[in-house]
Amino acid sequence: MSTVSTVSTVSTVSTVSTVSTVSTVSTVSTVSTATRLDHDSPREHIPRPISVAPMMDRTDRHYRYMLRLISRHTLLYTEMVTTGAILFGDQNRHLDFSAEEGPLSLQLGGDDPVALAECAHIAEEWGYDEVNLNVGCPSDRVQSGRFGACLMLRPERVAEAVRAMKSAVKIPVTVKHRIGVDDVDRYEDMLRFVDIVSEEECDGFSVHARKAWLSGLSPKENRNIPPLRYEEIYRLKRERPHLFIEINGGIKTWDEIDDHLKHVDAVMLGRGAYSNPRLFMEADQRLFPSENPAQREIADVISAMADYTDQWVEGGGRAHHVTRHLVHLLSGVPGNKYWRRLLSEEAIKKGANGDVVRRAWQGTIERMKHIEERARLFALKSSN
Repeated sequence: MSTVSTVSTVSTVSTVSTVSTVSTVSTVSTVSTATRLDHDSPREHIPRPISVAPMMDRTDRHYRYMLRLISRHTLLYTEMVTTGAILFGDQNRHLDFSAEEGPLSLQLGGDDPVALAECAHIAEEWGYDEVNLNVGCPSDRVQSGRFGACLMLRPERVAEAVRAMKSAVKIPVTVKHRIGVDDVDRYEDMLRFVDIVSEEECDGFSVHARKAWLSGLSPKENRNIPPLRYEEIYRLKRERPHLFIEINGGIKTWDEIDDHLKHVDAVMLGRGAYSNPRLFMEADQRLFPSENPAQREIADVISAMADYTDQWVEGGGRAHHVTRHLVHLLSGVPGNKYWRRLLSEEAIKKGANGDVVRRAWQGTIERMKHIEERARLFALKSSN
């Protein structure tokens, strides 16, 4: 792609004043114990063909708010929250979210069916659209609590947990797991796990296409070193066509998404979603064309996030809590280095607010225009 075409695909901005005049969000509505949604009547599970994976220190409320501006219908997940944090910690801190963030799934970490059921009930009361059980995280801290990926070795326990949660709520209960752990990684091992858990009418399985090593590899290495085995997830869907199967792991482009959707029900993106959130600007038009798709330009998203940052700071937060998720928004775009540097350096300063975002965008626009003009002059010179 040439420099000129790159600039035009980012935004159809004519003047820098667009940043200050465009506003798509007036207020940030927080859902908490004071504002709970009505779940008196059962709701059918509406499968979402695309979602953003739960990621620790990534998919917090600020990142989710930004993604929701980009796509109205992509299913979003929280970071994993342990049952202990919910039952004995600050529920508002762990569970509050903006009403605009839905559809939203709460991912739980734990292995006690009673505690998981109680937390699922709290999640439903809080307004979450789904509860997901983490059976994929291989970290030492998670293993010490006897949950995460090590639960794949205890499928009966997972089934018991799903049964308890299903009996406590009307919203969907799903499981996110690996294709295997350690040497228990044959296709038949995964199939046995899924068969046992699905007996409790689990509403869906999100399967990471890499096995997990419970010792010897760090969580980061477990995301990269074990090879991707997509074909085994395709086979799972073929052999259990009645189950909702979502594939996860190493997916970064629309070509890859489209190819996977030929074999499974849904695609979950993790790091690819975080490092390139603009990818989801096509999600609604591609996958939800009849469901009021979002049709925002990148300038609209940036302006709304500047306003959101103002509101967060006015409420006692820090600007960098929000802006750290914006640094990848212009990845691959001319001027991105300036955008990232200004956000990283200025947002941490005392008194920083949404103006940091506005200044960063204005400066990026100026750099894009300069690059575009240089490309135009170069093309003119070459033609002569």
